[in-house]
Amino acid sequence: MINQLYQKSLSTLQKGGMSITKLVATTLTLCVISLTAFAQNINVSGKVIDATGEEMPGVSIQLKGSTTGTSTSVDGNYTINNVPSNGTLVYSFVGMQAQEVAVQGRSVINVTLANDDQLLEEVVVIGYGTVKKKDLTGAVNAIGTKDFQKGVVTSPEQLMQGRVAGVQITQSSGEPGGGINVRIRGTSSVYGGNNPLFVIDGVPLSGDNTSGGGDSQGLGRQAAKNPLNFLNPADIQSIDILKDASATAIYGARGAQGVVLITTKKGKGKGTLDYGYSLGFSNITKKYDLLSSEEFAAANPAQDLGGSTDWQDELFRTGVAHQHNLSYGGGDATGNYRFSLGYLDQNGIIETSSIKRYSVGFTGGKKFINNKLNITSNINLANTQDKGVGISENSGYTGDLLGGILKSNPTMPVYTNGDYTQLGITLANPVAIINLNKDRTNTLRALGNLAAELEIVEGLKFKTVLGFDKSFSSRKNAFSRDLVLDGVVDIGRLYITDIETDNNLWENYFTYDKDLGNVTLNALLGYSYQSFDGYYKGSNLANFSTSDLDLMVNNLASADASQAVNNFVSNSSSEKDELQSYFGRLNLNMGKFLVTGTLRIDGSTKFGGNNKYGYFPSGAFKWKLIDEDFVPKNVFSDLALRVGYGVVGNQNIPHNLFQKRVRYGNWSADQGATTITGGGQYFVAFQNPDLKWESTAALNVGLDFAFANNRVSGNIEFYDKHTKDLLFQVNSAQPAPNPFSWENLDTDVQNRGVELGLNVIAVDNQKFTWEVLANGAYNKNLIKNLKGVYDTGEINGQGLTGAFAQRLAEGQPMFAYFLREFGGFDENGNSIYPQGDFQQFVGSSPLPTLTAGLTNNFTFGNFDASVFFNGVFGNYIYSNTRNAFFTKGALNNGGNVTKDVLDTNEGPWNAPDVSTRFLEKGDFVRLQNLNLGYRVPLSAGNAISSLRLFVTGQNLMTFTKYSGQDPEVSTNKSLNGIPSFGIDYTAYPRARTWTLGANISF
Repeated sequence: MINQLYQKSLSTLQKGGMSITKLVATTLTLCVISLTAFAQNINVSGKVIDATGEEMPGVSIQLKGSTTGTSTSVDGNYTINNVPSNGTLVYSFVGMQAQEVAVQGRSVINVTLANDDQLLEEVVVIGYGTVKKKDLTGAVNAIGTKDFQKGVVTSPEQLMQGRVAGVQITQSSGEPGGGINVRIRGTSSVYGGNNPLFVIDGVPLSGDNTSGGGDSQGLGRQAAKNPLNFLNPADIQSIDILKDASATAIYGARGAQGVVLITTKKGKGKGTLDYGYSLGFSNITKKYDLLSSEEFAAANPAQDLGGSTDWQDELFRTGVAHQHNLSYGGGDATGNYRFSLGYLDQNGIIETSSIKRYSVGFTGGKKFINNKLNITSNINLANTQDKGVGISENSGYTGDLLGGILKSNPTMPVYTNGDYTQLGITLANPVAIINLNKDRTNTLRALGNLAAELEIVEGLKFKTVLGFDKSFSSRKNAFSRDLVLDGVVDIGRLYITDIETDNNLWENYFTYDKDLGNVTLNALLGYSYQSFDGYYKGSNLANFSTSDLDLMVNNLASADASQAVNNFVSNSSSEKDELQSYFGRLNLNMGKFLVTGTLRIDGSTKFGGNNKYGYFPSGAFKWKLIDEDFVPKNVFSDLALRVGYGVVGNQNIPHNLFQKRVRYGNWSADQGATTITGGGQYFVAFQNPDLKWESTAALNVGLDFAFANNRVSGNIEFYDKHTKDLLFQVNSAQPAPNPFSWENLDTDVQNRGVELGLNVIAVDNQKFTWEVLANGAYNKNLIKNLKGVYDTGEINGQGLTGAFAQRLAEGQPMFAYFLREFGGFDENGNSIYPQGDFQQFVGSSPLPTLTAGLTNNFTFGNFDASVFFNGVFGNYIYSNTRNAFFTKGALNNGGNVTKDVLDTNEGPWNAPDVSTRFLEKGDFVRLQNLNLGYRVPLSAGNAISSLRLFVTGQNLMTFTKYSGQDPEVSTNKSLNGIPSFGIDYTAYPRARTWTLGANISF
């Protein structure tokens, strides 16, 4: 009809003879007709897919400015009726970038939404909020699921290893669930710890151990398990690392070592069921080249026992790992939900060692009152079961399990007449240690929060958060009386360690967003209270009348009743710390200039009355140079300069150090478990009401850049950190009523460095893509203005009592090596020390000067691949293992050695002095991760919406000159409570792992 009117009017005009009045009237009529035609309602249909081409069910399609809407079906198709031809459709999906599309009279509109990883590149979590990456003023790195390490991963730290410049992650043990050290921009504290603050879904963790470690008779000190093992890596969506003071100041007293923000996955779209399974196989990467039974007998005929045993083959195995992950979730613009179940069963490469984890997760949220009230919740619950083996950090002349494997006589048979062959308490049969020791740890941990956010007026929101972190852990470590080991044989020992933690959080804060024309304002103002309750109980039982380990662990009544007074010792303690905080942040966006100011005030019960509160300010500025006329746009697609400065603190120290305290002493049993000593009251420390926080002042200068339409992008960072008021335990001059006092040393620990991050899209087309991600970081560590010297790095082994290898001193890096300068052997096989027979600084440090990572990601049709290398350079490793076991003296004492020992001209009884003889370069380059995947093509209407098969290799090749099992090692060799770094002593070996698996979505 409209077309007929239009044609009739046009015909009339063509005939002429029309008056001006009629002409104007006709023109107006045509305009109305045209507008009417343009504004008519039509039906629109189409399909919504993601960036990989997968159909997206559950996408919300809304007519902008109205309540008219629909959502996509299971195959991504949709139809929406009665849409104005000049209207706009809004396509939204939880976790995806929303799109607004003008209809423009079209009846078919297909849309591609950016997926989570693309969104992550634009939005970064910064603590109490998010910010667009282009508006960041601080040094923050964000990594998502596509960047994570693949394969058998037991804890979140492993996901980001080598992926971020300036972040060094060292696995101190290859044991399943073993400890991990994380260093962000160097090492700056001694007693305060150097690991960053971890925040999971807004709940800051205490950083304390949640499972027991302790000492075991005859073996030495054993480490606690990694406290982050409870969190299933499959539930993690993103990890954001705050590195400079301007970014971490919002966490004030806990931000000095950096902050790691972990965000778990949320549900999106219509209910989707996801299942993943993987099967992994692990083997030792390198065995020590020990003497065979024939070579040992020839070198030491007096010790030939006639047998032939490869102790490494007896104890090492192929470890098998199973992982199952199941999740169901969905969501729309008004809410979301996700449930997850996880199961991990990983056997270590040493017999009987393993970890099992059962995990449950829930995230959900719902909006009410016209979307003005948003209630959310996150809960993670895990039960972790660890089976340990007799490996310790400081075993002496008896050695631990690894020491036994290395030094045991290869001509000694495993069994004699059906029993374990023994050569006395100084050389326990390592197979006997495995089978006559049961070490079990069970940890139940729950972490979560409940939050409500209300939009009071436009732009002003109030949020309240209740968080909790609770754990219950029990470790039972039993040694049979049949084990020929010092302090165990004919007695039997059982150690029970129970740890309970109960941490609670309550936070309230306002956020305000306002567009003031040329300036956009974002403000944050809040209050936080967090309490930390801990309970510890340790028991030592001995004189068992049974050799049955199960009875010892599960039935304490099996102890010999006639010696009950002598066979049970128990000690317990409890403590509580509180942290009260006020914080605020102001962001001003003035187009090409951005300014951020932050202040946090923390009050802690850990510090003296004169310094109960600490003040931690920061400021940052960003200049978007790309908006300036002098920047050539044909060269740069982005260019920005950032400058930030701030002061942050460290309060990660033991409970209540400032107060003069009296306590009951611990009880203990002697080696033969016949005498119990201890108890009584004694003073713990001198009172120091002036004790205060460690403080770190840091300057950061960063340059963000991009070329070739963002196909090449990255950033360069320069930082200068100074840590002062170092918290230190100072021994009292004796005689004194207290053994020590806690003080703030007037010193300065400097970390200065440069970081580079680079992303390159080398090839990008429909058939093939190639992406390169590279990072590198240089750091120099130095101690300034330190009065006195402090020794650490205890060295253990036969004849090494009281030996140490590291010292803290003015003008040296942290944990600098302090050794004799070894110059070889003279004609009599005696050690030569050209610089004198005394220890001195040798110019070597365990801290690396350069770390780097390189990732190549490829896609080819339905295939994808990722290859990741990481490297560490400039550090040195002290091999306490070589020092203790691999000398001529050790061979003549009946211990096995590596073959190279026979080639040395050292004397047969030459003392294993602590010297540069056992100091080696720790540089390495590692093929850390190789991942190959195939996305199976599926037909429409299939019950399975997505299927990906993959194979992953971890720790495949290591290029290094280090003679030990692996250069990525750091056994805790603390001395007088001062930690160490970079010493290798019978560490649980790292494994090479291949994993096969599949991810399925329904």
